[in-house]
Amino acid sequence: MLRGINLGKRQLKSAELKAVVEGMGFTEVKTILASGNVVFEAGDASPEALERDLHAALEKATGLKSDVYVRNRADLEKLVAANPFPKEAEERPSFLLVTFHREPPSQAAIDKLLESHDGPERMVILGRELFTDFPEGQARSTLIPAMQKAKLAHANTGRNWNTVLKLLAALGE
Repeated sequence: MLRGINLGKRQLKSAELKAVVEGMGFTEVKTILASGNVVFEAGDASPEALERDLHAALEKATGLKSDVYVRNRADLEKLVAANPFPKEAEERPSFLLVTFHREPPSQAAIDKLLESHDGPERMVILGRELFTDFPEGQARSTLIPAMQKAKLAHANTGRNWNTVLKLLAALGE
């Protein structure tokens, strides 16, 4: 998963992303949606090495600098099984956001943010991922600007529940 792709001037066509990954020698390459998602067969490569190597290959091929977050099928299966908001995921999957981090977010920082925030959103940290339920959607939420102001998280990338399920399904094919 690439951070911030196809937002503003940070454009990367799915075909370009696929070509970069195939050019690195990976197989079974498929892009998912047009927001910087790609699945592929990587053999025994470590996630950390993949993140570093994909970042470098993308920058070299396209000039685009983007943080890369790698999760394998087992990671996504575990994440889906542990979803703290199963009812919300079923009823309004586009309003449930999973943000992927390199290191777990700070529970103390999340608690402090939620204490000072007057909104219906709920947040749960599971491992390195942060699940955020936006009952009224992200567009009207005041939580995201509050998170940015609080400088809550290091670099991360978010995917709604629909996209998480599409990524897992693509890994299972």
